Amino acid sequence: MASGQEHPALLVIDIQEAVLAGCAGVPGMIERINALIGSARRSGAPIVFIQHQDAEGQELTAGSPGWQLVAGLDRREGDPVVAKEYRDSFAGTELGTVLAGTGVRRLVLTGAQSQYCVQTTALSALHHGYDVSLVGDAHTTSPVSLPGGDLTAETIIQFVNSGFGTLSQPGRSNEVVAATDVAL
Repeated sequence: MASGQEHPALLVIDIQEAVLAGCAGVPGMIERINALIGSARRSGAPIVFIQHQDAEGQELTAGSPGWQLVAGLDRREGDPVVAKEYRDSFAGTELGTVLAGTGVRRLVLTGAQSQYCVQTTALSALHHGYDVSLVGDAHTTSPVSLPGGDLTAETIIQFVNSGFGTLSQPGRSNEVVAATDVAL
């Protein structure tokens, strides 16, 4: 288990209609994220929803159907939502301010898309001084076509989990953990 578990926060990254279109295993992933949200609510751990937005006229324009958090996600009135424009949930956002003063030392990350916003935020969190638990079965992505061949979503998810799980950062602790093994 990562150090700093006595002060965790749950980040739910980009669980939005347009972001999840074509992603693998969405219903099960949302079920696992909702279970983590329930655990966080019971323990009093902070929950922060991250919501990507693009410039006006694009698929993720604030207020558009694709920008909306998915139906069935257990977000409640008063839960903080941090708007972002970059893959890094810390870059140009209020995330640091939202977390400041909470005593949080460890971030538990879930969301989409694995190799973009989830991975970038996980790496940035380490650089911002947090320990990180990446929930290996609570992030997803869509398949990617490359000149050398296609990558399935499952392959990308496994690659992100493997890379993050073997990463080391001075003074920081990181892990990849199953949703059922997360302590909030």
